[in-house]
Amino acid sequence: MAIDRMDWHAETVEEFGLPYEHAGTHIGIFLAWIIHHDLHGELHREESASAIVKVQQRQITGRMFLSMECDEKFWDEDLNEGGLAFTQFYYAGEDYLYYKVYEDVLAKALPSIYHVEDTWENYDLIAPHLTEAFRRWKETSV
Repeated sequence: MAIDRMDWHAETVEEFGLPYEHAGTHIGIFLAWIIHHDLHGELHREESASAIVKVQQRQITGRMFLSMECDEKFWDEDLNEGGLAFTQFYYAGEDYLYYKVYEDVLAKALPSIYHVEDTWENYDLIAPHLTEAFRRWKETSV
């Protein structure tokens, strides 16, 4: 099952006059956090091992990984069991918690979330919020 896809955001990105790649920045940042916390699925452990290392070493961004290894789509199979459970709650849940934090931390002064640049600096700004949300989620999910 698809969790998110770049093409789902393409029309909005186009309306803002941004390059298509901006449709995947928010997905890629979350995916990079997933990889850095070893929550990615077996599929990527087997078939994307070198790209996983590149994300971990910050040689490529999560958005680049999304494009190169995931065909621009974020699927449940991209995650291990814990990663999927957290993602269903935090990223894909009905409260859209990830989007709220993403907008508040990275896009507050921008016209939209799609204007956020795909940089490791932006990842570093939001990663502590994701880590804290994951910690709280684990405490209540046990």
